[in-house]
Amino acid sequence: MKKTPIETIDAYIALLPNSVGVILEKLRQTIRTAAPEAEECISYGMPAFKLKGILVYFAVHKNHIGFYPTSSGIEAFDKELTKYHGAKGSVRFPLDKPLPLELIARIVKFRVKENMEKA
Repeated sequence: MKKTPIETIDAYIALLPNSVGVILEKLRQTIRTAAPEAEECISYGMPAFKLKGILVYFAVHKNHIGFYPTSSGIEAFDKELTKYHGAKGSVRFPLDKPLPLELIARIVKFRVKENMEKA
């Protein structure tokens, strides 16, 4: 059976349990507020926001939300992100803990500035 690709963030969230969808809507709104001119899209099967290139991606996993602000976004906030697991360009926010929305907003604003300077 052929799998239909997800084309919008709304469609991505609709596939999830309501409890997770509520968390993602908070994340989505935080990103929208921090980058009001950014466009929503699906890239590599994940929700993403773009403005002069990709700003951030996010995705739900079994026990966490993966947040992908590129390696520069991680490096710029390295000290504040140390309590979260992650890799060079990603961070894992546990599903059973509140999202650090203020930190996420600052990371998104950093990425906006970075993309605008490169453009």
